[in-house]
Amino acid sequence: MTGPLLVAGFGPFPGVPRNPSAALARRIGALARPKLGGIPVRVLILCTTYAAIPDRLAPALAEAPAAILMLGVATRAKRVRVEMQGRNRTSRLFPDASGRTASRLTLERDGPPARRSPTAASALATLRGHGIAAVPSRDAGRYLCNASYFRALRESPPALFVHIPLPPRTQRPAKAPVRPRREAPGERLARACAEVARRLVIRGRARG
Repeated sequence: MTGPLLVAGFGPFPGVPRNPSAALARRIGALARPKLGGIPVRVLILCTTYAAIPDRLAPALAEAPAAILMLGVATRAKRVRVEMQGRNRTSRLFPDASGRTASRLTLERDGPPARRSPTAASALATLRGHGIAAVPSRDAGRYLCNASYFRALRESPPALFVHIPLPPRTQRPAKAPVRPRREAPGERLARACAEVARRLVIRGRARG
């Protein structure tokens, strides 16, 4: 039996009281379901804590998902970033949502310096093909996004992490001009990521 597509986002953390990756993960899950021919979709919203990796992420990975798509917010990013790798490093400078900092500077004492995603380049092309001005990134940071990605890449299913920028703050004018409806940027990104997820699942099933 084929395992589920795992779509993961994150909850709030210091400085980001509303994490847009959670809503995006849920929307991607909804859009991906009809594309997968009956393969189930699991949407996992992780607390932005180091404890969530062994307590929530590891059990989800143990279910042998068909593919893993992870979403997080990069507060300084201007564009969508496709993370090419997760690094075996962290920082004691940034507390998680529970106030805890990392206990050491490496995530796995005997782990490799980095784990790369073989699917990142093709996912980047898919996003660009759907009108998303995405860029490649070789640095997923030293926080929970990188830690979760490094852990997910230890497994055999195709895994990918996409960082999104914070949504812009907009104010609606008192009398907005009537304009033709266009697809909202967030919806366009969700549809593009749902297609990325579909292709990840195809790749995962081909690997058997």
